[in-house]
Amino acid sequence: MNTSKPFGLVIHGGAGAILKENMPAEMEAACRSKLLESVEAGYAVLERAGSALDAVVAAVRVLEDSPLFNAGHGAVLNAEGQCELDAAIMDGRTLEAGAVAGLHHIKNPISLARDVMEKSAHVMLIGEGAEILAKALGHELVPNAYFQTERRRNELARAQSLEAKRHADKASRQLQEDLIRSDGAENPEPPSGKDKWGTVGCAALDRQGNLAAGTSTGGLTNKRYGRVGDSPIIGAGTYANNATCAVSCTGHGEYFMRAVAGHDISARMEYRGVSLAAAAQDALDGIARLGGSGGLVAIDRDGNCALPFNTPGMYRSCRRSDGYSLVEIFGAQAVRPP
Repeated sequence: MNTSKPFGLVIHGGAGAILKENMPAEMEAACRSKLLESVEAGYAVLERAGSALDAVVAAVRVLEDSPLFNAGHGAVLNAEGQCELDAAIMDGRTLEAGAVAGLHHIKNPISLARDVMEKSAHVMLIGEGAEILAKALGHELVPNAYFQTERRRNELARAQSLEAKRHADKASRQLQEDLIRSDGAENPEPPSGKDKWGTVGCAALDRQGNLAAGTSTGGLTNKRYGRVGDSPIIGAGTYANNATCAVSCTGHGEYFMRAVAGHDISARMEYRGVSLAAAAQDALDGIARLGGSGGLVAIDRDGNCALPFNTPGMYRSCRRSDGYSLVEIFGAQAVRPP
């Protein structure tokens, strides 16, 4: 009888209106290949009895270094035409966590988030303060242009063109109201079905029974300078607790923050005794009721996985010690491996 403890990991690379008919075959193949590379990098760490934290960092760095996903190289651009990066990591064994936000020059934000956790007295550092620590610790700094790609510049141009058109249409319909309320505040419209919420993340369980989660993102295309989403917020986009599960989320971050999504899943398991799959789906359903869309990946202390999403697709992969593996982009909206 096999008495070894289960181990494994789950990965996501963003969720949204990801439709097979809209994706060129070469792009699909490239995305599947990179998802496989990421999950294999993390699994190799676990297989040789490495820690869940090490596996998370290994898996996420592969996606940060790829121009295909919205994290690190290939991140989306903010309204100022710059890449602004966030990341977080959490240790389910100790409940220690590290997070960074508003980075402009750190090649691998997930690694700096881990150093904030392990080499500082803080949980979150932002902007220049985070980058000063990075320099002191010898992290690789790069010009902001390193993160930018032609694809993302084109996306920003389209987003700003659509925004200008919306503002013009609104002005023509409600000129008087706009004049009365012209206080400079933004009233963004709900996201359209064409949006893709790009973020990368990983949740892992190691041979020692420890859980960890990490998330890294460039945020939203055309976001305001200084905007921070759910990814670096502990308990929202990233959470891990050995007593329950590890979770990494992707989606419209404002909703995931309001729902405290990651901790909500853990709390449902701990206080109500429900399964990971049920807790994850219930939490995502709650976000949908608020008006939010996206998905998440999670793994519990027994190696059960959940990968629910309420969008047409989510880049996702999984590998477990029982032989189960998955690399998928499209398909069913709630994948619940046995």
